[in-house]
Amino acid sequence: MARTDNDTWEITESVGTTALGVASARAAETESDNPMIRDPFARVFLDAAGDGLWNWYSASQLPSKLLDAEPEVRLQMQAMVGYMACRTAFFDDFFLDAAGAGIRQAVILASGLDSRAWRLPWPDGVTVYELDQPRVLEFKSATLAEHGAQPACDRVAVPVDLRQDWPTALRQAGFDASLPSAWSAEGLMPYLPAAAQDLLFDRIDALSVGGSRVAVEALGPRFHDAQFRAKRRARMERIRTVMTEVDPQREIPNNEELFYFEEREDVGEWFRRHGWDVTVTPSDDLMAGYGRSAPKEVADTMPGNLFVAAHRSES
Repeated sequence: MARTDNDTWEITESVGTTALGVASARAAETESDNPMIRDPFARVFLDAAGDGLWNWYSASQLPSKLLDAEPEVRLQMQAMVGYMACRTAFFDDFFLDAAGAGIRQAVILASGLDSRAWRLPWPDGVTVYELDQPRVLEFKSATLAEHGAQPACDRVAVPVDLRQDWPTALRQAGFDASLPSAWSAEGLMPYLPAAAQDLLFDRIDALSVGGSRVAVEALGPRFHDAQFRAKRRARMERIRTVMTEVDPQREIPNNEELFYFEEREDVGEWFRRHGWDVTVTPSDDLMAGYGRSAPKEVADTMPGNLFVAAHRSES
């Protein structure tokens, strides 16, 4: 499903399916022998959504025909589960560190099926604002309510498309721009045009007083590398061909249709230019730091994103 201006989606459509795919990776990690992160709600979301390609990472078995055609696919999947676990841990640590420093407003942009408002040990007095498309937030809230789950903080849903005037919606929901805040943009950048990315950061900057923090999963050089994209596209076409033979009723989406391959400013440089103190950690280093380096056989298939943490000084 190609992107259009002001497009919307259910959780099982378009960009919504990517949130389910990430939930599948978190479920696989949670259910592993030695999990780095624990997300007891990931499996709940998958069960509520039903069967689909999003269950890829948490599937107990892959078709033998696929393994014969793509012998490295299992290793690639394990590496991607490791990547998602490290990504999750990075943002978990970011928010808990911010809360430990006294920040009591957290804003999760494009929150998808993020369950941090429910699963993290938030200190008293923290408000977590979740921004995303209305139907995505409705699915999450309804699913967790049906299972009796209660947020571990003051969780405020802000149903709004990030291409619209979300700062007004955020303020109307109770956000206080005179107080320090912590912001996250996880798994979001490829789904925004370059101009929308700049606008997003402009708005964060305008709403952030001294002491505020922001964490971003930024696009790395591989995202625009033609050779990397061609290799990934060829691999997915081979997988799509085999899976169509195995299960003709199952549609294998092309996620590249959801991305905006536009040149854009380096995220770390953007925040430095606006006066923030910035640390940038390449994903390979992040995974190594968490003890989850990708096996060398499939290391070149990892996203290669950059994890940016920025802090606005008090003065």
